[in-house]
Amino acid sequence: MDTDEGLPSSTTAPTDKVDESPVQATLSAPLNASSSAQTTWDTDNNVEVIMGPVDEYFKYDVKAHQSIVNAKPWEKDPHYFKWLKLSAVALLKMLIHARSGGNLEVMGVLIGKVAHQTMIVVDSTPLPVEGTETRVNAQAEAYEYMTTYKEVVARVGRTENVLGWYHSHPGYGCWLSGIDVTTQLMNQTYQEPFVAIVIDPIRTISSGKVNLGAFRTYPVGYRPPDEGPSEYQSIPMDKIEDFGVHCKQYYSLEVSHFKSVLDKRLLDLLWNKYWVNTLSSVSILAQPDYLAGLTKDLAEKVEHTVASPNLNESRKRYSL
Repeated sequence: MDTDEGLPSSTTAPTDKVDESPVQATLSAPLNASSSAQTTWDTDNNVEVIMGPVDEYFKYDVKAHQSIVNAKPWEKDPHYFKWLKLSAVALLKMLIHARSGGNLEVMGVLIGKVAHQTMIVVDSTPLPVEGTETRVNAQAEAYEYMTTYKEVVARVGRTENVLGWYHSHPGYGCWLSGIDVTTQLMNQTYQEPFVAIVIDPIRTISSGKVNLGAFRTYPVGYRPPDEGPSEYQSIPMDKIEDFGVHCKQYYSLEVSHFKSVLDKRLLDLLWNKYWVNTLSSVSILAQPDYLAGLTKDLAEKVEHTVASPNLNESRKRYSL
């Protein structure tokens, strides 16, 4: 019996779908892989999607920001800022920059605003600095570049302030060295509100999950309350002393990531560049030098621990 549409009941209506040619399938495969990798990356790093008609994180209220700056609540409470929200666009730009430096440290600035006890980073930009495998130093040209950058973005309606700086620790974790503490303390003295972000591109690529920390220093002479053991991370043997001497001079902010429906196009372009250049070799086995370094460092730590049975527990925690 025919249906009302004149088709036999056992007949399936034709569709407009056209089978992909081998060439089309070949071209679409990398795009599908990239999209799938981006979805996995978003999930692994808990990227929040802002769906509102107006992206609140990107709205900059000059008066509201200035009122907090004038009140200076961080002078009464050294632990005032507790959270940092980082846009996926700013994060990917930092990762691409950090990865481009290889084993050399790189440095850049963070653009954003504050909202009560939260620091919101909406953008980041690299700085022309001289980096080594253990430190990065901003020269006069870097500060000139920063000033020019602020003037240029203001012309296109970007009125947010410089909210901090970032630099990389290739392969040795996210914490502040003695030089980093001095730099951040100076910035907090003259440019508040200010935050320091440290990112490890090698550990990020090796694990597929962003290895990043956000920090603020305490005032000189301030003794923070004992907060107990912090989150575990492995510190290389040759960095432990520098870490241990300064680890009580700053604290970590809780970091979360977000992205907007309005910046999807820009995010997709950044992702394609990031994924092609880095995540295509995500396996730790693709980085033999890093793997060999980890093995050597672990052997040195075991030898040191056996030779020092009275090593305190907190030091052992970061040694192994």
